[in-house]
Amino acid sequence: MSPFFMMSLLFGLTFGQTASVCAPSEYTIHVEKRECAYCLAINTTICAGFCMTRDSNGKKLLLKSALSQNVCTYKEMLYQTALIPGCPHHTIPYYSYPVAISCKCGKCNTDYSDCVHEKVRTNYCTKPQKLC
Repeated sequence: MSPFFMMSLLFGLTFGQTASVCAPSEYTIHVEKRECAYCLAINTTICAGFCMTRDSNGKKLLLKSALSQNVCTYKEMLYQTALIPGCPHHTIPYYSYPVAISCKCGKCNTDYSDCVHEKVRTNYCTKPQKLC
């Protein structure tokens, strides 16, 4: 192999993570409770983007540390709480949701992230909408 190819490969493996584009992105969550009169549209930020991964086809030839399947996940986040309007007094009218402050490429943490991509995602209101 040529020295240029080897240096390019080494550089790519060392600094490849910098090519990742993982950042907070605007997102709207639609929240409703059966007992409440309205659906609430909440504008927040989530972590979204592309993270470099390494193909595991050669897993028998590589060390485990060389294999990574990273996802765009939270580095820093905080929770905010919104009041769902039109709820009767016997219902808890609050909904807490995460707000991404900063993001990173890393392993998916199931403590605060849904690590499985669902085929069908419904994010809409069936009741009159209020914007928060």
